Amino acid sequence: MIDLRSDTVTKPSKEMLQAMYEAEVGDDVYGEDPTINKLEKEFSELLGKDRAVFMTSGTQSNLSAILSHCGRGEEMIVGNVYHTALDEAAGASVLGGIAISTIEVEESLSIKDGSIKNAVKPDDPHYPISKLLCLENTSQGRAIPIENLKRNHAEAKEMDLSIHLDGARLFNAIEDLKCEPKDIAKYADSVSICFSKGLGAPAGSILCFPENLEHKVRRQRKILGGALRQVGVLGAACLYAVKNNIKRLKEDHERASFLAKALNPYHCKKNGKDLHSFTNMVFFEPIEKKGSDLFSFLKNKGIIISKPCPETRLVMHLNITDEVLNSFIKTIKEFYGD
Repeated sequence: MIDLRSDTVTKPSKEMLQAMYEAEVGDDVYGEDPTINKLEKEFSELLGKDRAVFMTSGTQSNLSAILSHCGRGEEMIVGNVYHTALDEAAGASVLGGIAISTIEVEESLSIKDGSIKNAVKPDDPHYPISKLLCLENTSQGRAIPIENLKRNHAEAKEMDLSIHLDGARLFNAIEDLKCEPKDIAKYADSVSICFSKGLGAPAGSILCFPENLEHKVRRQRKILGGALRQVGVLGAACLYAVKNNIKRLKEDHERASFLAKALNPYHCKKNGKDLHSFTNMVFFEPIEKKGSDLFSFLKNKGIIISKPCPETRLVMHLNITDEVLNSFIKTIKEFYGD
């Protein structure tokens, strides 16, 4: 089975499973899991933050950060297409009583200069208290340039906002921008990174932040059901992923670029634009409105994609080899009679 829906569909390799089997564990609620302690220490240092806490998921990590930065009646400002605005069940509002104020992003998915200031509410009892800016990198596969983050950071701080960065695929952004983790992380107070996407671990995220937030973050994780016991078995998978699967992200980006060129003849071009890749993703819209037919055709061939509506996201990951990719492209050409 070939699965191009997401980079979350990967399964642990034999080597990763062995690392999990051999993991040294302890009770993490008591702070006694050595594998988790090592993971948290490594990531706080890697991102230049004081502390880090292991989380069960990216959603839990983002929500723990938001609830630590904001209280009831306060407000987070976020790009209108960002994950924390659209794809996390409005947890900040549902569980935290936090208002979600969305602002439009540019075509590059960066937040436009001046829009943060315009979104901050006056100090008036009619409005929530603007407290937090939520950024994202990558966003829909696009790596947001460091210069843009720097400008957003300066504008947010001028308005006395804290900043959280949803960096679920931060290492894809780092590969694309050719920078170091600290080069991005320094423009946010807290940063969330997911291990189960491009890095190929079965589960887990990590939240990095300043020391003064640690008590709040751990309390929020507890409230959200994320305080686990002998969780070092997952921590070992994450450590393995970091050691072995970061450098190979370059291969995913190269394959995405190759795929975009191969599918360009079958792509419905909007405004005459050719099909392009964004880090490890290709957003493909089949020509002749054949999305449903293509979806069924591929499924019968043992290939899973997200159903085009009218566009579909094709994601490269560690299970997509050159052989697998060429087989997929061959099947697309077969569908179109080439």
